[in-house]
Amino acid sequence: MDAALLLVLWLLAQSLCLSLGVPGWRRPSTLYPWRRVPTPSRVRRAWVIPPISVSENHKRLPYPLVQIKSDKQQLGGIIYSIQGPGVDEEPRGVFSIDKFTGKVFLNATLDREKTDRFRLRAFALDLGGSTLEDPTDLEIVVVDQNDNRPAFLQEAFTGRVLEGAAPGTYVTRAEATDADDPETDNAALRFSILHQASPELFSIDELTGEIRTVQVGLDREAVAVYNLTLQVADMSGDGLTATASAIVTLDDINDNAPEFTRNEFFMEATEAVSGVDVGRLEVEDRDLPGSPNWVARFTILEGDPDGQFTIRTDPKTNEGVLSIVKALDYESCEHHELKVSVENEAPLQVAAPRAKWGQARVRVRVQDTNEAPVFQENPLRTSLAEGAPPGTLVATFSAWDPDTEQLQRLSYSKDYDPEDWLQVDPATGRIQTQRVLSPASPFLKGGWYRAIVLAQDDASPPRTATGTLSVEILEVNDHAPVLSLPLLGRLCSEPHQGPGLLLGATDEDLPPHGAPFHFQLSPRLPELSRNWSLSQVNVSHARLRPRHQVPEGLHRLTLLLRDSGQPPQQREQPLNVTVCRCSQDGVCLPGAAALRAGGAGVSLGALVIVLASVLLLLLLVLLVALRARFQQQSRGKGLLGSPQEDLRDNVLNYDEQGGGEEDQDAYDISQLRHPTALSLPLGPPPLRRDAPQGRLHPKPLRALPTSPLDIADFISDGLEAADSDPSVPPYDTALIYDYEGEGSVAGTLSSILSSQGDEDQDYDYLSDWGPRFARLADMYGHP
Repeated sequence: MDAALLLVLWLLAQSLCLSLGVPGWRRPSTLYPWRRVPTPSRVRRAWVIPPISVSENHKRLPYPLVQIKSDKQQLGGIIYSIQGPGVDEEPRGVFSIDKFTGKVFLNATLDREKTDRFRLRAFALDLGGSTLEDPTDLEIVVVDQNDNRPAFLQEAFTGRVLEGAAPGTYVTRAEATDADDPETDNAALRFSILHQASPELFSIDELTGEIRTVQVGLDREAVAVYNLTLQVADMSGDGLTATASAIVTLDDINDNAPEFTRNEFFMEATEAVSGVDVGRLEVEDRDLPGSPNWVARFTILEGDPDGQFTIRTDPKTNEGVLSIVKALDYESCEHHELKVSVENEAPLQVAAPRAKWGQARVRVRVQDTNEAPVFQENPLRTSLAEGAPPGTLVATFSAWDPDTEQLQRLSYSKDYDPEDWLQVDPATGRIQTQRVLSPASPFLKGGWYRAIVLAQDDASPPRTATGTLSVEILEVNDHAPVLSLPLLGRLCSEPHQGPGLLLGATDEDLPPHGAPFHFQLSPRLPELSRNWSLSQVNVSHARLRPRHQVPEGLHRLTLLLRDSGQPPQQREQPLNVTVCRCSQDGVCLPGAAALRAGGAGVSLGALVIVLASVLLLLLLVLLVALRARFQQQSRGKGLLGSPQEDLRDNVLNYDEQGGGEEDQDAYDISQLRHPTALSLPLGPPPLRRDAPQGRLHPKPLRALPTSPLDIADFISDGLEAADSDPSVPPYDTALIYDYEGEGSVAGTLSSILSSQGDEDQDYDYLSDWGPRFARLADMYGHP
């Protein structure tokens, strides 16, 4: 046998023994990767070392893997080395080589899940470091062991399926992984269901993990959620295992029809009210609450031809709420019997059983109450001619009482009549006018007058109805048109000169009893038509011109004005026209006769009345002025108003402490006669130092005298108040002055310092001073 073939077979056997872990096999094989075998035909290249297999998780370390040799030198003359991952690259130190023998060792535990193979480079050098052989590759393959359990991707898988689903319906899929070599049985996974409720309604595909239904009978109303326990195992189901759960939720379908809790309901309702709830209709439905399969819809099948009832669904309780949308009438129907049905918002499944009580009877008894009267026509519209006299019949606004079984009497009254124009008969509702309505009333809107009438019964408590009365005031042609003053009061004497005189008219009546107006010269005076002409300008104006040259001056014309009402109203009205001589452009020339003697439309009598009114007004003004002057002179008398009492021309002002008697500044005595003109200082008065503070009390302000007769009392009261006022110095107190002037002929005032009271003073000498001091002597002298 060829030596190369023997070497290959030996390497295969050695690799197999390493992979199987044959006990007692410790001698590594010796390889000559650089040996060349001569052949007669061609030269072969250097050998390629086949991969060396070693099991992961090897415990006996260091473990010899292989030995390499070169036959270029004798033993001991070659140095071997290896390089690559696991040696001098990460992870370092996993493999090593004996540099003299070429033995390769495993120094660390291998993990195939981290690194499944190592590729190294082997070198052979002589002792001098020269390369003896070309580098060769050395590949080490890590053999997998079943050292990893399978793992589910989720702890719990969720799925949904409709209740009543057919067998084989997909629900969800379970997924798992295994870190071992997927090419071996170590990662061959198998799925299974360890536990589910009885009977078994679900199955799982052992290879794909898909969960499906296996039989009929899924009923959400019986079981809404199913919990399954799943298992996955490697080694095709015989190895390591892991578990997880699957939660299957059944979705609801409308397989249960709603049913009334009973087949007949009794309720009561009050008449004459609407928008109120009468009662509730209870129903049951086993489907999912809140879903369209559960929500109830109610229908009134019979007993409500006028649409007086409606049923809505309470979203919380799913009950039907019966309410009244149109008021019931006890007198017309005392009992109502309704036939109602119920169904879901979603259509019922075809195979679902029909409801036993899908329909029910609802009996409603109507309670009688006192109803308000009802006007036969509301609002009531009528019309009345303008200016209707008091007592004119407007309308009869009557009402009727719906309570036919109760004998009640109705009374009528006004609630709103802003012009107090109408009068209502309390017993019959007959309405008539009680005065004439003014056409200028602010409550007359667009020719309509609005009032409100009340009708009330005599029940306890009474009920009231409100009726609206609208009266259209028909316009009556009761005013003739009136000529308004022309804009220009002059007219040229020549027919072809000037624009003529523009005349206008107004009418107090409203259309169609006003314009257009018809202007005409009075037919009673034929000479007017011979001298003057009137041409219509528009519906309310006409133009006056002379037919030929007329004399200058004032001309008095008479016009006949007629409106367009039915019947028409007309009026003759005088018109004064001033005629003047004009220039070619139609302007009156200066000095023209009667140019400004009178304006058009203003008569001499009117001018006289205006002048008389002005004179009368001036006379009244003069009388009022004279009366005011006399009243002012009578009020000018003061306290010393009589010649005997007014003894002094003036009062000398000594309080300035200036030049004494040499200071003759006069004091206006009118200030005493008119004390109301005096201005009083603001703020509290200064306090006397000799007065105890505890006795100080605010003095009320005294009213000033309103007439000269009260001045004497005012002065007397003032002196008494001054004597007792603690805020001013005492009556006989020495006052210190800085300067009292010079050259005074008066005697000393030392008596003020020596006096102790008024009783020590002697004022009899005042009688010797003349009549000017007689009044003081009488007041302060001895009797």
